[in-house]
Amino acid sequence: MSWPEGIDVRPIGKGDVEAWAALIAAKEKVDQTGENYGSEDLAEELGDPGLDLARDTIALWADGRMIGYGKAEVSPTIIDVDRVRTEGAIDPEWRRRGLGTTLMHWLIQRAGELHTEHHPDAPGEVRTGANSTNVGADRMLKKLGFTEQRYFFDMRRPLDQPVPEVALPDGLRLVGFDPSYDEALRLTHNEVFRDHWGTTPKEPDEWRIWFTGSRTFRPAVSYLLLDGETIATYVLSYEWDADTAVTGVREVYIGGVGTRREYRGRGLARAVLAKVMTEAAQAGYQRAGLGVDADNPTGALGLYERLGYTVHAKTISYRLPL
Repeated sequence: MSWPEGIDVRPIGKGDVEAWAALIAAKEKVDQTGENYGSEDLAEELGDPGLDLARDTIALWADGRMIGYGKAEVSPTIIDVDRVRTEGAIDPEWRRRGLGTTLMHWLIQRAGELHTEHHPDAPGEVRTGANSTNVGADRMLKKLGFTEQRYFFDMRRPLDQPVPEVALPDGLRLVGFDPSYDEALRLTHNEVFRDHWGTTPKEPDEWRIWFTGSRTFRPAVSYLLLDGETIATYVLSYEWDADTAVTGVREVYIGGVGTRREYRGRGLARAVLAKVMTEAAQAGYQRAGLGVDADNPTGALGLYERLGYTVHAKTISYRLPL
């Protein structure tokens, strides 16, 4: 890649998390995506054993500060298509100089290498996302050949509003998350999302890092609905301290909701969500948030709307065939 004179380019190092967090904070002030990350959150991302920092990450530096970054990740397992995930950003002060396009070329190249190394026999594509209001990103990605593929809604609900009471069916019991259920929960999640677009089965290490082992996971407001010892429905909750520091609003983020196929259509997810929101409000959370695929085949969007959630923002998922 040809970078402008004065730009230092190297992989992201574990000692760079403070500079990385400052870059993301500068980006968020302009882009207003609703996502804030502290240095500890980013350090956790760099601890992913599946991420080769030297080859899968890139940082752009100028005048002693990070002004851009990129990251490419491949799933250890796939179902239909090898969707190599990419993300990146350029500091607003350095935009419209061609850095974003050059960075995206780097990410496309690295995505192709990861695809060849890990899943060469499957169809491959580069996947990236941008907020629907980011006109500049949309224009750049489409010039590079990306097309819109999927739409995701960020939804929110104030917790000072009454939460509906939802009765549980006889024979089922609601329990708080306990580590003894972790492996059964991972297998349940894989079963629930086996035909959900863009989702791949989670291996044990991946599950522990990003789901129940993350520093953002909040087991005290995460619940499982059991039929005997079978997990029928689950709701997993998370909290980002960096969001609270910026917004002044303590939000419980519903990061995982799932119901086994044989238990669907009985209002079980609604009941568990109502429990989570009630407990979260009592614990001092002021708002609940979640993300949903606009084309979710289980009717999740309607479920959330009936519980009082409204759409706050839309994210577009883009694809580029490899």
